[in-house]
Amino acid sequence: MSFGQGGPYGPGGSQPSTPDWAAMADVTAARNRRRRWALIGGGALATAAVAAIVATAVVTTNDNGKGDGKNAGGLPSAESLPSEPAEPEPSFSKVAPPPAPKPLDYISDVKKDTAPLTAATLFPDKRAVKDARSYGKATTNSTKSCAAATQGALGSVLASNGCRQVIRSTYTKDGVAVTVGVAVFDTKAASEKAKNQAKGNIASLPGGGVPAFCRATACRLTANAVGRYNYFTVAGYTSGKAVTSADRKALQAGRDAADYTFRRIMQRGNAQAAAAATTAD
Repeated sequence: MSFGQGGPYGPGGSQPSTPDWAAMADVTAARNRRRRWALIGGGALATAAVAAIVATAVVTTNDNGKGDGKNAGGLPSAESLPSEPAEPEPSFSKVAPPPAPKPLDYISDVKKDTAPLTAATLFPDKRAVKDARSYGKATTNSTKSCAAATQGALGSVLASNGCRQVIRSTYTKDGVAVTVGVAVFDTKAASEKAKNQAKGNIASLPGGGVPAFCRATACRLTANAVGRYNYFTVAGYTSGKAVTSADRKALQAGRDAADYTFRRIMQRGNAQAAAAATTAD
């Protein structure tokens, strides 16, 4: 067999013409662009559809949740959501410290006021001092016969209220002498009653170079009470001179002796209260 010029696919032969590759590439690119836009458009539509569904659910929740905290879709509203349980606050037991012992309690009751009580313990100092004024101690005395240490009606008043003893101490300064007498009772109530009923005066106590004074002559008197104790003073001149209403020396001596005695009695209470506090600790 012989072929014409150019072979079986030469000019005038039966072969198809050569494909147009550039045109085919354009068609393919256009098709791909259409598919991409279709995908993008479909995604956007799907997103919009989901958003619409969510929005519808939210609107439905808000509409149906009014009043009862629920909605038709079963979703709890904000009000019906359970709240977190409150954290319990720590609790601390408060134990109050025992009250501090009070000095006045100890000198108000014979059951508590148990420290030794004598002339030496009540009046231990050689001098009674008040501010810049100092009085030398001349003598002391203690007796359980309360009436024997008094003048006038004071003895019967002390005895009728249960006086246990009277402790006296005499001080002197510049020709003035003062005797202070402490009447001791079992309770504060008895002491207060005796003070309110007091008449007469404590008897002056001579000794230690101090002669008898304030006997059948005018003198300065004081009376007071603290706790279960009454304390009285009588002040005058060792020369026997009468004390006048204008006199200041005897008046001052009586006041100073009374103040000193008050501080001595309170010292008993302070010492016993401090000892009780130490024992409690």
